[in-house]
Amino acid sequence: MKLTQHTVRLVLAEPLRISRSVMTARDAVRLTVGHEGLSGHGEAVTSVFYGLDIRTLRRLAARTGERLTRFADPESALHALRAGELTEPGTPAAVTAATEAALLDLAGKRTGTAVHRLLGAPVAPRSATARTISIVSPGRAAAQARRLAGAGFSVIKIKAGDRDEECDLDRVRAVRAAAPAARLLLDPNGAWSQGRARALLPRFAGLGVEAVEQPIAPGDPEALARLAARSPVPVIADEDAVTFQDARRLAGRVHGINVKLAKCGGVHAALRIAALIEGSGTDLMLGCLTASTLGIAPAVHIADRARWTDLDGHLLLAHDPWTGIGGGDGFVAAGGRPGLGVRPRTADAARSAAS
Repeated sequence: MKLTQHTVRLVLAEPLRISRSVMTARDAVRLTVGHEGLSGHGEAVTSVFYGLDIRTLRRLAARTGERLTRFADPESALHALRAGELTEPGTPAAVTAATEAALLDLAGKRTGTAVHRLLGAPVAPRSATARTISIVSPGRAAAQARRLAGAGFSVIKIKAGDRDEECDLDRVRAVRAAAPAARLLLDPNGAWSQGRARALLPRFAGLGVEAVEQPIAPGDPEALARLAARSPVPVIADEDAVTFQDARRLAGRVHGINVKLAKCGGVHAALRIAALIEGSGTDLMLGCLTASTLGIAPAVHIADRARWTDLDGHLLLAHDPWTGIGGGDGFVAAGGRPGLGVRPRTADAARSAAS
């Protein structure tokens, strides 16, 4: 088997402003594993927060590609990856997840089987996904919420963490008025102090917010657990829940854990976390980084395991080079095509990524 790489610039349709940054674009590396005339694809994206730049991704993906040549087929490579024997120690989770995605895509195409069936789900998952509204004015947030509700979105995630806390409250009020039937999630991306969170959460509870992600700065999971124990709004750990051990520490102590394949290492790592927290009182949220349909697709194949699905990264792009999971109507779906079930949008891209 041979691994090749291709870099693409993913430009957002509009800037995404969160409490710690504003993003207008990010780079992605498509990993393609070829074997016996078939190709499987996966995607890793850059992330300032996780310290992943394009050179790092390409360098470590190349090393993984060298190790991949030792394996006779994608099935044996997948087994080695799950055992920790394929990638080098210290390989970023994003590279491991993208490699796994490419191998799953290839294995599914070899057998004519959709990835969700390879993972044990007989029915293709279809899930309502949240759609993100960034830190914008209340008027603009209301207009976006009205448009999203009209398109079929039933879950809206509102970014928070404005320096003026009243602006956050006004934004949520505006979204609630514009989309009264929508379920609302709130995400300050760790912007609040513990005291500020304790003061604000009852006010957001009064506005009908269903859950809040990572309200306080990451780095003190014990503080997050204490906050969750008294919060009138369910608390979901995100930046404080990266690894399996992080999830073990917080299981039963927060209301949810946001599992992103790029931070935990792929679908099998995500399924281990899901099994760990099942029955603990902590529910699974499936999240994502801003990525193309190719990067989002692996998580869609396990979306039936989650209480909250937040897989809208591809919907934030000005141009998504891949298609196959939907989302524009508020629902992402795996479908029944072999492998990940995604395909390039253009004929030229289809020829270059032939499978």
